[in-house]
Amino acid sequence: MKCATLNNGVKMPILGYGVYQIPHGKECERCVLDAIHVGYRSIDTAQVYGNEKAVGNAVRKSGVPREELFITTKLYIPYGGYRKAVNAIDDSLRTMKLDYIDLLLMHEPFHDYHGVYRAMEEAYQSGKIRAIGVSNFNQDVFVNLVESCNVIPAVNQVETHVFRQQAQAQEIMKRYGTQIESWAPFAEGKNHFFSNETLREIGEKYNKSNAQVGLRYLIQRGIVVIPKSTHRERMIENMDVFDFTLSEDDMTKVTLLDGGRSLFSWY
Repeated sequence: MKCATLNNGVKMPILGYGVYQIPHGKECERCVLDAIHVGYRSIDTAQVYGNEKAVGNAVRKSGVPREELFITTKLYIPYGGYRKAVNAIDDSLRTMKLDYIDLLLMHEPFHDYHGVYRAMEEAYQSGKIRAIGVSNFNQDVFVNLVESCNVIPAVNQVETHVFRQQAQAQEIMKRYGTQIESWAPFAEGKNHFFSNETLREIGEKYNKSNAQVGLRYLIQRGIVVIPKSTHRERMIENMDVFDFTLSEDDMTKVTLLDGGRSLFSWY
């Protein structure tokens, strides 16, 4: 699996598996086990998803050595700061029954996000976490944090797909050595993603689906992606994006799909 090298030297698979909206318990455990067995080595969860325990169970049952897996989770602390974050980090480790977390993100810049990040820095420096970063940080908040923290965020996970391409945000992150990561790489099907004519026409040239073209476009821009599917055959399809390269003309055509705004009312 191709990897992105984070700003502290840690290698992160450029394509992983996301578990957002997968029910906690046996269904999530099954999905993560399927994902690992078909070849995924990066799994993305979050406290607020309610399925950290299932992810941890799947990691232990998979038979894959822990050091070959890259596990991400996110702190969700809408109220409070440093002290709640210290406790929440330990909660995630206990819930997943892991000795360490590969990547810990702050889910959103709620309230005292500086205090939350300070707790994350301490967990990183103590070895509980291999890399730390943020999620859903717009450019202004991102820069505000970066200019006052001790450990530059390794990742910023933001809404990124063909209809919201985040080119300017990506350039700002690059200045600080922060890796951009996409959530909702399929736009959750909005704007008729799976039947989009531009993606379909490009895909026909390479015998690929709209989903594969959309993922390939992001990967060629150096963006980490974490597509989600509960179906094993789709998991396999979503991984099958490394045997073709979009031409410069195709990349330009996809670039023109960018609407420059969020497709999610809550974001």
